[in-house]
Amino acid sequence: MLRAAALLVATIIAALAAGCGGGPGGETGPAGAAGGPFPVTIAHRYGQTVIAAEPRRVVSLGLQEHDSILALGVTPVAVRYWYGDRDEVIRPWARAAAGDADPEVLEMPFDDLDVERIAALRPDLILGVYSGMTEEDHRRLSRIAPAVAQPGEYDFGVPWQVMTRTAGRALGREERAERLVAELEAGFADLRERHPHRADRTLVVATHRGDGYSAFASEDPRSRFFRDLGFRIPGEVDRLAGDSFFVELSRERARLLDRDVLVWDQIALTPGGRATIEGDPLVRGLGVTREGRSVFLEGELEDAFGWNTVLSIPAVLDGVVPLLERAAPAP
Repeated sequence: MLRAAALLVATIIAALAAGCGGGPGGETGPAGAAGGPFPVTIAHRYGQTVIAAEPRRVVSLGLQEHDSILALGVTPVAVRYWYGDRDEVIRPWARAAAGDADPEVLEMPFDDLDVERIAALRPDLILGVYSGMTEEDHRRLSRIAPAVAQPGEYDFGVPWQVMTRTAGRALGREERAERLVAELEAGFADLRERHPHRADRTLVVATHRGDGYSAFASEDPRSRFFRDLGFRIPGEVDRLAGDSFFVELSRERARLLDRDVLVWDQIALTPGGRATIEGDPLVRGLGVTREGRSVFLEGELEDAFGWNTVLSIPAVLDGVVPLLERAAPAP
C-alpha cells in the first residue's frame, strides 16, 4: 500500500511538472493555445478588476501566490517574502517549475505595502489573492496596474484550487489551470478510494501554544487537506471555532484533541519544538498519543503544508502518506 501511494504521488508530481516551466526574465510571452481571450474580468472582495490584455510583467503580492503563477508557466517580476531564507523565496517544490527564474524579492509586512517600489517595477498585473489586501491597499495599487484581491469569502484561507484558477484566469491560462487542478484533485480521489476506512476516522490538526493549544476548523486549508484525504474534522471543533478558522483550547480542554488521528503543525513556532509537545504531561496522557496515532509535520514537510499550493501539495503528500499509514492503518 505504501508503494502504491508513493507511485501515485510521483505521478502527480510528474504531471504537474510536465505542465510547468517559467517564461524568461519576467516576460510571460504569448499564452498561445492555452490562453483565454482578453479582456477578462475578475470579481473579488473589493469589486471587479478588468485585465485588458495579456499580462507581461506580473507582481505577486500573495505570500505564496507565486507558486500558482510559476505552475502556469509564467515568471513574475517580483514576489513577496513570507518567512525563512530571504534568498529562497522559490521553495524546493517549485524549483522545477521556476527554472532559472530570479524574481525581485519584496519584503513588505502585512500593513506596510511600499507602493512606490511596486510602481517602479512597472507591473501590468498585481496578484494579491493570498495577501490580506485591504480596500485602501487595493485602491492605491489599482492606480498602478490592474490589481486582484482576495475573494469575498476568504482572507488567508483561500483554497489552492481558487488561487490556481484565479491566476489562470488573470493570466489567460484558464485551461492550463483547470488541468493542474483536475490532476491534483484526481490524486486525492485516488487516495480516498485506496483508503476508504478514513471516512470513519476523525482527525484534528493542532498547534501547541505553551499554556494551551489550537485546533483548526474544517474550512481552514490545513484541515481541508486531510478532509480531501477522507478524514472527518469533529463537529465540536467547528462549533467552538464559530466564524474563526481555529479555536483556542485551554489545558482543561485538551481532551478535544483525543481523536483517531492528531496532527501537530507549526512545530517550528513552538518553543522547544517537538520535544516540548511530547513532554507535555497532558499530551502524553491522551489515548491518541499513547497508541501512536499522532503525526508531526516538521522541517520541509511543515513548510510545504503551510504553503498550500498546487506545487507544494504533492510534496506534502509524499511526506504525509507514509505517516498516515502508520497512524491510521486500514483495519
